This record gives sequence, structure tokens and C-alpha cells, in this order.
Amino acid sequence: MEGATQVLSEVRGWALPVVRAVLPSGVVRADLLPDAAVGGARAAGELRLTRTEFARAVQLGIVRAGPPALGGAARYTRAELERIRSAEGFPDALRERVETVAGAEAAGVVLGVSPGRFTRLARCGHITPVGYRINRYRVVVWLYLVAELREFADREPGMLRGSAPPADRELLAAKADLRPRKWRGRHVGLLLRRTADPWERAAVLASVLPEEELREAVPDPAERLVLAALAPPPPYGHPQIPAAAAVALRLLRAQPPDEVHWYRTSLDFALTGARGQSKSTGDRGPT
Repeated sequence: MEGATQVLSEVRGWALPVVRAVLPSGVVRADLLPDAAVGGARAAGELRLTRTEFARAVQLGIVRAGPPALGGAARYTRAELERIRSAEGFPDALRERVETVAGAEAAGVVLGVSPGRFTRLARCGHITPVGYRINRYRVVVWLYLVAELREFADREPGMLRGSAPPADRELLAAKADLRPRKWRGRHVGLLLRRTADPWERAAVLASVLPEEELREAVPDPAERLVLAALAPPPPYGHPQIPAAAAVALRLLRAQPPDEVHWYRTSLDFALTGARGQSKSTGDRGPT
């Protein structure tokens, strides 16, 4: 497909202007210009966040990246860092927004409920994880935003006591676990919010489909190559050890038939718009 081939060539050849300031001595200093961008490590330090806290802030769209460096590394403008630093309550309020707890026991403490009750609430879809990690036993440990747990406790105090409602009992009897699906929905939604480019949006949706489903949905190899080139990287914290990565990979792919159908339908719609463009252009949101 000619359009897809052109998109791929542009993906490989994307180039962005470099903003530089040259001192009389000839030393290049990008940080002297007010709009110069800095890398993630420096941005995290200036926002007084740990690496993990900063990654979570970027994931949630609290910190918005600017145009990437020539090598593809994310960069953050001075204007963006100043916007965040000037917010009320900085830096404590910022840290509170990205604070997480891992596992049912720690999350239950925040809600004031037992680990068993919290697990039931999460498995039945009342609380959505914000991330995951794979422990040494290759078991998924879900991460939850502390701020969201507190909001849930204020909003649904009745869910923290008494017996499970009928709908929850049916889900538990069927051994359902909605945590992976709820997390995928959140993950995809956050990624889609970070770009308005039609091919990039299609790539986000394609990345959630199992390989065989993707081949059926996108039979053109050239288009699949474009989607693979634009696919988002695994989320921060995705394990590198092969055995753990294999466990985490299952979390990245839609599984229930109705979920797969939803993403296929969404991908079809996204590709219809993307194919109408001769190249990957358009308004790009912050990444």
C-alpha cells in the first residue's frame, strides 16, 4: 500500500530541529534558552520527583513531554516544568497525585478494609489499577493510586462494609477478574490522549490485539509494519527478565472475546481515518 509505505519511510526519517545556544567560547548550551527542553532525569529532579514518580506523572498526563530528541528520547520544555512548579501546593500536591501502593494488603490499609475485601472490590471492577509489577514468584502485583483509593472510600462508603452485592457474587462465582481488562482500558485511554495523529492512534489500538486478531484485522503487511513501527513501548516497570516479561505480556493483550471485538472495531474506525492521509501528519498532542 503506497500510503502505508510512505508513512513508514517518514517514521524512519523523522527529524526535529535542535534548539541550541552557543557561548562565546563555542560551548553549546541548550539549557540557556527559556524554551529549551531537558531529559527525563533532569526534569524529574527539577520537579522533586523520583524516577518512578516522574514516570507515573508522565503516564497520567500530569507532565506533558514536548517533541522528542533526535534519538527519540523524551524531552520536557522549560515552560512545561514551570507550569507544574507554579501549581498550588508544589511539590507535595504533585507527589500525592502520583503516590501508589502495591498489592491488596497495602491498598486495604488505605481503605480501612481487609485484603480479602479489597481483592473482591478490585476483581469485580470497582477499583482500577494504574500499573503492575511481576514479583519474584512471577505473580502479578497490581498498583493503585492512593488518591483514587481515598476518593473511592469517600464516594462509596457502603462498599467498604456489609456483604457483596448480587452482581459481585455472580462475578466471583464465575471466577472473574476484571483487573487486567480495566487496566488495559485505562492504559489505552491514556495513550490515546497523548496523540491526535491518526496512524499513532491506530497503532495504540493495534498493540492491544493478539497477533492472530491483528493479522485478520489488518491483512496488508505494509500497514502492519507501520503500526509496529509506531507501537507504544511497554509501560514503565515492564519487566526485562524473559520469564517475568512473558507473564506481563499477557496483561498487554485483550483476552475476552467482547473486549477483542471492541478493540478490533475501534482499530477499523481508526484505520479508516488514517488511510485517508497520505502521510503521518496532523495535530500531535503531547507525548
